[in-house]
Amino acid sequence: TLARCREIRAWLERRGIERVTLLAIPAPRRRPIRPRCSDLARWLRERSAEGDRVAQHGFSHVQAHPAGLPRQWLARRQGGGGAEFVGLDASGTAEALDLGREILIEAGLEPRGFVAPGYAYTRELRSALRSRYAWWTDLVAVRTPAGSRYSPALCLGASSALKRLSSPALVRGLAAAGGSVMRVDVHPADFNRRRSREALERLIGRAAGRAPVVYDELLAG
Repeated sequence: TLARCREIRAWLERRGIERVTLLAIPAPRRRPIRPRCSDLARWLRERSAEGDRVAQHGFSHVQAHPAGLPRQWLARRQGGGGAEFVGLDASGTAEALDLGREILIEAGLEPRGFVAPGYAYTRELRSALRSRYAWWTDLVAVRTPAGSRYSPALCLGASSALKRLSSPALVRGLAAAGGSVMRVDVHPADFNRRRSREALERLIGRAAGRAPVVYDELLAG
């Protein structure tokens, strides 16, 4: 998705979004990012130098250890086949986190935050994050080891026909409810659909006058 991510980042920049948090998968489809010679690693370093920040987005974005019902049923609806931490024990969770972080550091990046694919968190994952990251996010809040800040994610769902149909109207309604922070998730698949692009354009218009911030700055403030 690198080409699409570049396209989206340029699209946002043209609309005044000067700073974003980029979610990087350390080993997409179980193939680790090559530290110094890949286009992805170079682009992430370039964006970091321009003021963006990189957060760790799982490890491979592929679930390898299915859980029992009903947790697996929920995981499929949260992240499709990407809810990779569901089904992992504490040891497997810690190993995936640490190996993913090591890959990103070798690529010249040092993520302070973490976002689970599909926002599919487990008890073991939340416990491991507290000693490893300054922040992590779920659907309703930005979390830190010291506490939480309520901030619902405005997500343009792409994993099912129902989400694709309903999410543009849902995020517009949530944005209209106001709040000091408008937290918007943008996924490469969002730009495959005209209605999703139009919904994102309206969200940006509604945010006129707000300052774009990355998660690190939000927590500092």
